[in-house]
Amino acid sequence: MPFKAALFDAYGTVLDVTSATRRLVAENRFPELADKADSLTSLWRSRQLHYSWLRSLMGRPTSFWQLTEDGLDFALASVGLAGDDDLRDALLALYRDISAYDDASHILPALKEAGLLCGILSNGNHKMLDDALGSAGLLPHFDKIVSAEDCAIFKPAPQIYQMGCDAFGISADEVLFFSSNGWDIAGAGSFGYRTIWVNRTNEVIEELPAKPSHIVSDLTEGLALALHLHQSA
Repeated sequence: MPFKAALFDAYGTVLDVTSATRRLVAENRFPELADKADSLTSLWRSRQLHYSWLRSLMGRPTSFWQLTEDGLDFALASVGLAGDDDLRDALLALYRDISAYDDASHILPALKEAGLLCGILSNGNHKMLDDALGSAGLLPHFDKIVSAEDCAIFKPAPQIYQMGCDAFGISADEVLFFSSNGWDIAGAGSFGYRTIWVNRTNEVIEELPAKPSHIVSDLTEGLALALHLHQSA
């Protein structure tokens, strides 16, 4: 069956989750951040994700923006920067304006020219996604923005991947799904998507059901693969 849509995870796949901290370090407004930036970035991202999974299990959903704030607060406290409200506010402001990867701007027009619909399938809430994708100039390239905000649970719950199908009126085997997150790839593959793992940091495959259908190093490589798969389907 030919593919009809390419769905993309947002954070880490299209949007660079490390860019807020890197941009603030480059501006040198907070010298105390410089030698703690890598640890802060890693902890911030890990807690943002962990809290999404834990809240899903607890039946206590909240917005992904709240998880982003909570994850940052944990990270700031962990690296000894708790209480610096100016730093916190600056990081959150930059996260709303988070940078996109350069390769994202090339893949979307090419996929649409090939006849594929393009969508975002993200844990991020609508305002976060509209702000970041709009700032990056990518919003017009997407036919649909599908957010876990509308389901009160987070990926990798199968309900989220079903929302991707419902948004386009297609079945799981008509979807090419791109994500840089191994756990997300496992969830999407388990649901029935054909998955392309954008393994930007050369991580090992997660020990979870449904291994990646394909692995690429970036979205440029992913584009060539997606076009081949679409044309040969």
